[in-house]
Amino acid sequence: MTPMKLIPRRSSSPAVPPDDPAATGPVARGPARVGRRTKDLTKTLAPGDVAVIDHADIDRVAADALVAARPVAVLNAAPSTSGRYPNAGPGILLEAGICLVDGLGPEIMDLADGTPLEIRGGSVVVGGTTVAEGLLQTPATVEADLAAAREGLSEEIQRFAENTLAYLQREKDLLLDGVGVPDVHTRFEDRHVLIVVRGYHYREDLAMLRPYIKENRPILIGVDGGADAILDAGLRPDMIVGDMDSVSDKALCCGAEIVVHAYRDGNAPGLERVEALGVAPVVFPATGTSEDIAMLLADDKGAELIVAVGTHATLVEFLDKGRAGMASTFLTRLRVGGKLVDAKGVSRLYHTRISNTQLTLLSGAGVAAVLAALWSTAFGQTFFGLVGARIDVFVSWLSRLFGG
Repeated sequence: MTPMKLIPRRSSSPAVPPDDPAATGPVARGPARVGRRTKDLTKTLAPGDVAVIDHADIDRVAADALVAARPVAVLNAAPSTSGRYPNAGPGILLEAGICLVDGLGPEIMDLADGTPLEIRGGSVVVGGTTVAEGLLQTPATVEADLAAAREGLSEEIQRFAENTLAYLQREKDLLLDGVGVPDVHTRFEDRHVLIVVRGYHYREDLAMLRPYIKENRPILIGVDGGADAILDAGLRPDMIVGDMDSVSDKALCCGAEIVVHAYRDGNAPGLERVEALGVAPVVFPATGTSEDIAMLLADDKGAELIVAVGTHATLVEFLDKGRAGMASTFLTRLRVGGKLVDAKGVSRLYHTRISNTQLTLLSGAGVAAVLAALWSTAFGQTFFGLVGARIDVFVSWLSRLFGG
């Protein structure tokens, strides 16, 4: 194994206060798992690992994926909250009991995969030597970062508005007249379409929509990893749309029609991968996001209703994506708004709060009510008398069997 390059101590990083218990002993231990793309790393993380990432402004989706993988700690080369906007990721990690140290610097990414690590306060220790220092996040530090980010949110809103106008100028023909939408084999006319994006609460919402799917049989479109979410739910996507960077080979080979999202110049990074699997895709050049072109495609081809799961709708969700292109989603929603039903969060709306004990008591009360009603009739009294006689005979037989 290549010897690990020691990382110099960073005196400019914030230190943990001396009276903090975390400074006197290990906060967490585990093997390093290094990944420059968080969504790829979470596919290989195992419980007890230490995730080493370079992810400025950890968003909710990335945090949820990390929590599901159950690492003991997350070491971030970048600030987990840069101040650009109030992101939810750091708070989600802390609520799940995962240690978070950030601002460790890019050198932390040079750690060899599998290196045994010990986190002491904001220090990362290998073999008794401190190799990096950052800030051990606490609820107080996270709240302070979010408060500062809220103050600067007006600048992000201004930039978002500028990006929206720029996108409208570039793609007005596509947005207003559907110019550039490719022909596809899937028939959309007068049908419902369910678009699944791997966003907030997408698993729960998709599960809640099973009765709707069974009754209406909508066209199922998976946007990149959303196709795997459809497969995980026991369904098969009819179409997969995206740049193919986070969808599995299994999904791409499931028989769904593939629409590869390309840049406006025709360059499609995901095209080579799809063709290597022996699948003939359709290429859709557009400036916006993959979820945008899925909506525009369904609308242009005559879909009666578009139901969206896990898509982005709020300003913070747009900023969570970390790119100016999310301005396209805002305009796309205006374009298809008459057909669009946003199902994101439906699982939270209908979340049951009835416990198993309450259900048992309720069932018992129902049975008691039926028995009381039966007892009030002549037939019921005769029936209970016969049952009582049978019980007496059975008890007498048991007495003779065990007493004789």
